[in-house]
Amino acid sequence: MRALANPPAWGQPLPEANAPADMAVYQLPTGTYETPAALAVRGGSFRDKRQFAASAILVQHPKGDLLIDAGFGADLAAHIAMLPRFMRSAHHAGRTVREQLDAAGYDRSRLTGVVLTHSHWDHTGGLDSLRDTPIWMNAYERRHASQHWDGKVFRHVSRGHEMHEYGFDDRPYLGFPSSYDVHSDGSMVIVHAGGHTTGSVIVFVTVSSGARYAFIGDLTWQLDGIRRRVERPWLMSKLADHDPGQVRQDLLRMIALDGLMRIVPAHDLRAYGGIPTLTPQPAGQPR
Repeated sequence: MRALANPPAWGQPLPEANAPADMAVYQLPTGTYETPAALAVRGGSFRDKRQFAASAILVQHPKGDLLIDAGFGADLAAHIAMLPRFMRSAHHAGRTVREQLDAAGYDRSRLTGVVLTHSHWDHTGGLDSLRDTPIWMNAYERRHASQHWDGKVFRHVSRGHEMHEYGFDDRPYLGFPSSYDVHSDGSMVIVHAGGHTTGSVIVFVTVSSGARYAFIGDLTWQLDGIRRRVERPWLMSKLADHDPGQVRQDLLRMIALDGLMRIVPAHDLRAYGGIPTLTPQPAGQPR
């Protein structure tokens, strides 16, 4: 196994963020599926079984709450049946995003959308029970999802959803050349990282305490990619990545930021540690 060259650590000031005091971040774990580490990162072992997370993130903001990804759906078995056989693996289903929001007494009218890091099945299945929530996607990913074989589940669960298409400004952000400042206050910034799929994104979130998060989707499947500076195995990269060279470039950008923020690969359970889950609220106190 050969590690990537260690890029220089980010040495510039971090971008300013004026996050409101009542902004909050929660994790919504919807289940797991099993994958050998040998198929997840270069140098991994087939004896090392990794439980890949299928989770969503709720970002609460006074201008409107957003989900990052949607996790497993209510009709998970049907979604898995749509996959090629080589992609099916043992899985454990938890509660869907909608079930968790409702159990916590959350007012779903506050949700302004689901920001997808990309359109693969394990990030989009939960849209099947969020019919009234718009889907936020950029034009690159909408095109990819409409044409590519790996968008089959997305095309199924997105029927009837309102689509909110956003674009990127030519404004660099933490080494990425283009970005979209969701609330115009620096608290939630989406950057284009179109290597895994053509419209894959990373979502940077900063809360009022100064804590920073980078939700990197499938740029790497496990924290090993950041901490050990390793890519996906060659065959898995060929199967999974639209542009492996772009994935490598963006992975190096994130490695340079390690230690400055919590980096969360979508499928690494360890990365979610410390991010609170929603808990039931007392009657009369809507979340």
